[in-house]
Amino acid sequence: MSRVAIVGIGHSKFGKRTDVNVAELAFESIKQAVSDAGVDKKDIKNVVVGSAGGWYEESLPAVIVNEYAGLNSVGTMRVEAACASGSAAVKAAYNSIVSGEGDVAMAVGVEKMTEVDTLTSVELIGRAGSYMWEFENYGMTFPAYYALYAVAHMNKFGTTEEDMSRVAVKAHHYGAMNPMAQFQKEITLEKALNSQVVSWPLKLYDACPLTDGSAAVVLASEDVARKLTDSPVWIKGVGYSSDSANLSKRSDYVGLEATVEAAKRAYLSAKIRPDQVDVATCHDCFTIAELMAYEDLGFCKKGDGAKLIREGQTEVGGRIPVNLDGGLKAKGHPIGATGVSMMVEVTKQLRQEAGSHQASIKNGIGLVHNVGGTGHYAYVTVLSRN
Repeated sequence: MSRVAIVGIGHSKFGKRTDVNVAELAFESIKQAVSDAGVDKKDIKNVVVGSAGGWYEESLPAVIVNEYAGLNSVGTMRVEAACASGSAAVKAAYNSIVSGEGDVAMAVGVEKMTEVDTLTSVELIGRAGSYMWEFENYGMTFPAYYALYAVAHMNKFGTTEEDMSRVAVKAHHYGAMNPMAQFQKEITLEKALNSQVVSWPLKLYDACPLTDGSAAVVLASEDVARKLTDSPVWIKGVGYSSDSANLSKRSDYVGLEATVEAAKRAYLSAKIRPDQVDVATCHDCFTIAELMAYEDLGFCKKGDGAKLIREGQTEVGGRIPVNLDGGLKAKGHPIGATGVSMMVEVTKQLRQEAGSHQASIKNGIGLVHNVGGTGHYAYVTVLSRN
């Protein structure tokens, strides 16, 4: 099977972007990625656009994005896997090269979530749980879903509100180093702990923001990648899985089974162990989600996620640095762009281009973990310099 590498990356400023429409926002990343790859746009045969949609002006964004970017007559489609749409777009672009459809493809993630007011956004996201059973009958929204997980984790493993606030403090610390992040100010543990309760035990600083943003990666076959760059970042393995949309059908609330299964498949495909990963981006839509991800991805045993954050093991210099770009929590979470943005960050880390937040790269292996819904979808992608 042909190897596929990331050869170009691009990333827009995340935040409230009233200065651009969705096509202009996507173009900011596409222009950077094409330039970084050093490819001619006519050589790009497939463009896959990850976008959950529903917030912004265009309902068919793929062609609009391509047309504005001057990508004419390309094969294209929009993919949706909720908050994992970006990783799904990268997987579809990867498949197009592996199948022999072309030697160069691009994955673009884009979302404009601030086109509607906050209450409408909360409803749109809430409908992405289990609409008829949970949203319509019980009014469940995403803070409430993850509060269930937080309470279960606290009761079973002794995780505390302070542990979750430490995740927020770490995110804002690294977000302050990222010029593309939505929030670029550090916070204290006291500020996080004393912030407004959203859905107990989760508070304002336990939650990611609503965000506009885009990211893009150019992928190439092995022969073309080696001609384009001396620093290809290979897609070494991809695992993906899904779970019930209805939480009452899940066996417990202390982790995401879709992540556990996707990680197993990714490690098997890449032929690596979790302890070989040098750096990771994890899906921290809420702080409890990052702690559960440490465990579900095998970075520690079940129940020890809080211990990792207390000991600083997920910071630069620690055993497994996580979300050194600020994560969803501080960098921002434009739903369709997030998975591609994670690929951009890990590619920078493996190229050793991350500057002030560079992790130590020993094995040349990075990991991207991207979740959609309440664990409806999970994608785990292993990237490698080797």
